[in-house]
Amino acid sequence: MALSETLRKVWRSYYLRRVVKALLTIFVVTTLTFFLIRLMPGNPLDIYISQQLAQGVPLIEAQQMAAALYQIDLDKPLWLQYLDYIWSLLHGDFGMSIVSTRTPVSDLILRFLPWTLFVVSVSLVTSFVLGILLGTVTAYRRNTLLDHVLTSLASIISAVPNYIVGVLIIVYFGVRWKWFDVAAVRGSLSPGVHPEWSWAFLSDALYHAALPIITYVVTTVGNWMLAMRSSTMATLGEDYVMVARARGLSDQRIATAYVGRNAVLPLFTSLAISIGFVVGGSTLIESVFTYQGIGMKLSSALTSRDYPVMQAIFIIICTSVVAANLLADLLYGLLDPRIRIEGR
Repeated sequence: MALSETLRKVWRSYYLRRVVKALLTIFVVTTLTFFLIRLMPGNPLDIYISQQLAQGVPLIEAQQMAAALYQIDLDKPLWLQYLDYIWSLLHGDFGMSIVSTRTPVSDLILRFLPWTLFVVSVSLVTSFVLGILLGTVTAYRRNTLLDHVLTSLASIISAVPNYIVGVLIIVYFGVRWKWFDVAAVRGSLSPGVHPEWSWAFLSDALYHAALPIITYVVTTVGNWMLAMRSSTMATLGEDYVMVARARGLSDQRIATAYVGRNAVLPLFTSLAISIGFVVGGSTLIESVFTYQGIGMKLSSALTSRDYPVMQAIFIIICTSVVAANLLADLLYGLLDPRIRIEGR
């Protein structure tokens, strides 16, 4: 068999093509991120010198302080900086933080990312399950008062940005009604509490993450509910559901074995995509609640133009979105054999 024919057969593989496309997407986004960040106005040195000038420090002295503090060469040709950046990434090195001197970016990522993943995973699972249940109920009870109330609420809340909901929660629940201490929930842990396998640590972590989790769930559950309601109603009109009813199967068996499984299938792709975007969208929520996650670290890196930290976080967000899409494609191929046949 000729080599070209073998390569064509390999390329026809459904899974291989999607893995190659995912890797190419990550590479392109990584390259664009590198150059777009440097198109932003100002750089770490300019921002630091401006801060010193605002405090009355002479310009020459401010420049000397910046050179001694940051020890970076931003005058190096951009293409050489890019090659160094790609070479470091290939060796798993995100570089050193410019602002947090002598601190590897990977250490910062490992310090802040777990808190965001904790909040995102709990929020996403909770809102997805709630949305599926509520969407199924409203589909079976469509055009009733319960259906009208829930779908109206879902439409209204879904249209409100999550950071607005976060601010409203702080203003009403924390300041006016004093249901919780606004100052005490700042950060990801209370002073003196360290990560360990203990109830004290777990309860404290949940206490600090509760408000971001509530905000995520409130602002996303409506979308899941409306999507599941629409999918369930479409599935209820399928011929195989009518045949199942004609065979005398119970409503419970039809709902679980025929309607539920097929109705929830299209939502898996949306769920996978949401994982990546929720990580990227954590910046505003974590800033509102002063939660020490990767989103808040990205916000501070943007302010100080900490290029290595910004690049690393953008790569993580891009990789999470692409990986989630790839996982959805692979799972969908397993769940729906028609996709594998078309991709063969």
